[in-house]
Amino acid sequence: MNAPGQPAKQGARSLDPHLRRYAARTAGMTASEIRALFAVASRPEVVSLAGGMPHLAALPLESLSAEIGDLIATDGLVALQYGSAHGVPELREQICEVMALEGIHGHPDDVVVTVGSQMGLDMVTRIFCDPGDVVLAEGPSYVGALGSFAAYQAQVVHVGMDADGLVPEALREAIAAVERAGRRIKFLYTIPNFHNPAGVTLAVQRRAEVLEICRAHGILVVEDNPYGLLGFDGQTYPALRSTDPDNVVYLGSFSKTFAAGLRVGWVLAPHAVREKLVLAAESATLCPPTLNQMVVSRYLATHDWKGQIKTYREAYRDRRDAAISALEQHMPVGSTWNKPEGGFYVWVTVPEGVDTKAMLPRAITQRVAYASGTGFYSDGLGSRQLRISYCYPTPERIREGVRRLANVIKDEMELHETFGPTVGRPVSGPQNPSPDTA
Repeated sequence: MNAPGQPAKQGARSLDPHLRRYAARTAGMTASEIRALFAVASRPEVVSLAGGMPHLAALPLESLSAEIGDLIATDGLVALQYGSAHGVPELREQICEVMALEGIHGHPDDVVVTVGSQMGLDMVTRIFCDPGDVVLAEGPSYVGALGSFAAYQAQVVHVGMDADGLVPEALREAIAAVERAGRRIKFLYTIPNFHNPAGVTLAVQRRAEVLEICRAHGILVVEDNPYGLLGFDGQTYPALRSTDPDNVVYLGSFSKTFAAGLRVGWVLAPHAVREKLVLAAESATLCPPTLNQMVVSRYLATHDWKGQIKTYREAYRDRRDAAISALEQHMPVGSTWNKPEGGFYVWVTVPEGVDTKAMLPRAITQRVAYASGTGFYSDGLGSRQLRISYCYPTPERIREGVRRLANVIKDEMELHETFGPTVGRPVSGPQNPSPDTA
């Protein structure tokens, strides 16, 4: 395909008559590699271990229904009207109370409400990154973040992780390499708690070191923390923002602890950054939906939201246990995985010779779906990895899905032994997010 702005080859016009009109940055916008397959994967006979969808059956739907009805009846003229790009003041105050559980002392004026934390990612990237700037991110990293960075033509440099999260020495090495090349690093993007997709948590003793490294090199830290309150033992880790408020932009969301469909998230930024974020929000959406914000605010004011988070933690712990026990029982020798202490995901490495992207259509044929590892890297790595999401299916479905997945992997291993490794694997890159890879 011709680059945007270049003459189209003969026949290309019939595929997309607007090709020559697109901005150059659209070249970095690609769909999720598995989105097309999920028209099939959504069938009830397929066990989907792919999407990070919350377990909404745990919500008190009857009482929520009554509260939303009362909200419309009593405050409908406000809830159904335009609002501020900054967000509903009462909700911003309540968000500060939520963040206090992680040691954050935020001011409501520095909170900007967003349409999900994905919008926050987009705004932060838009106001900080010029084409060619470098963003540091763990490898692997959240596919939605990689898609945003690519859309604004930022280059991602991955930083290594281990069982204790981002490795400080790997961060130093990555910074040194970028600086030697004369490139400009704008920020470190990190998911410190129950990482998506890797499932690991940044060790507490590493957090201060990571922050100090970034301060020493003048690098902003963008902390994405949608899972921080979902630790299975009830432990809540101190947010990076709690110890370095002047150099950390914090992204939060109610999608994992309340309801994803309301699309309510937030950004807590240093005061000097706040106004730029409000302007970015105005240009993108004018204002986030007032009704959705007021629903979240009413829920926080009238429901035992901390008890609801505890219910979620218990449900997800049971599902995590089902996934781990099934992996231990069924996966072939040579497979490895982590045991997450919270969140939604297990990161699996399959035996040598198995390509998880190439295998995915065959897995769906065998009625199981997952997220292949290549989508979580910007540089084509991850062909031996896959992400299992245990948050949505029942424990019984999880066990059955893992059993099917293990059988598919064993079949792939037999093909590899018979015909050798796959040649000419396509290289994947950053993708736009979808519910299948969230």
